[in-house]
Amino acid sequence: MSKLSESLKTLINAAHVRPHTTPAPKNISSVYEKIAADAKAKQVGLPAWLCASTAATMTLNSPDSLLALYALATSPSQTPSSSSSSTDHPLYAAELMREVGLKCIGFNGVPRTINCLGAFRDGLPSHIQSALAQRPPRRELSQSNIGSVLGRGRALWDSIYAPFSGKLVNKLAASHPDLPVHIVEAEYGALFSDPSQRAPQGADVGRVLTSVVAVACLRAQTGVGPQVLSHVFGLRKAVEGGEEGAEAVQGGEWLASNEGSEWLLKTVDEVVEAIGGGGFAGGYGQVKAKL
Repeated sequence: MSKLSESLKTLINAAHVRPHTTPAPKNISSVYEKIAADAKAKQVGLPAWLCASTAATMTLNSPDSLLALYALATSPSQTPSSSSSSTDHPLYAAELMREVGLKCIGFNGVPRTINCLGAFRDGLPSHIQSALAQRPPRRELSQSNIGSVLGRGRALWDSIYAPFSGKLVNKLAASHPDLPVHIVEAEYGALFSDPSQRAPQGADVGRVLTSVVAVACLRAQTGVGPQVLSHVFGLRKAVEGGEEGAEAVQGGEWLASNEGSEWLLKTVDEVVEAIGGGGFAGGYGQVKAKL
């Protein structure tokens, strides 16, 4: 295979296209600390605020910021008080952030998740790296599980978009017949819905937290207001409909309220403003959102 010319390599890595991941700003730890303290005051548990902060940070493609977030999440101030949970807390936090990163594929695309999860793992303490689950994967498709995966996908889709879920499928199909097929089967079925096997360390990103991740990714992404609105409603439906596991998310009910959802959006705005990078649409990181 012929080599790339120097001019082509220079163009690929031109500064104006920002080819590299977003560096962590000097104040990012203090931003996360403020979010954690505010969440505690509002009785929002670590899983909820950590999922939201991780999703926003992944969207902005800043793995160095993810490591700062992990350092805070595993600091003594954030460690659970019970000895049974605190023993594996650093490993739990790493597994939870990895699971969020995986689900971010459905909102941000594959490349940012590859960048962030790879650098995140490389930056973890060596004993945490070696303890992270590797095999077997939980989402590998087979003839024996394909039916349940498809069923989970449609159930999650209906849970978020009812009573308009069917109409939305038809609308998407009008754009391209395979669009709803891929979204419902591959994204909602194989990715967003949780497999029957529990995540390592119990770090499942269930129905409520998946909506939190969706809102955070889309808010940080910019340019997708209708989708943000849909997933704010999706969060509310998860709580009001008594979705399985909803009661286990500390602060989930409040996050689904008007006040709580405003807090969630403003929290994402704080991360975006600190890291910058302009989201996907550009410029957002330079101007503080006024709500």
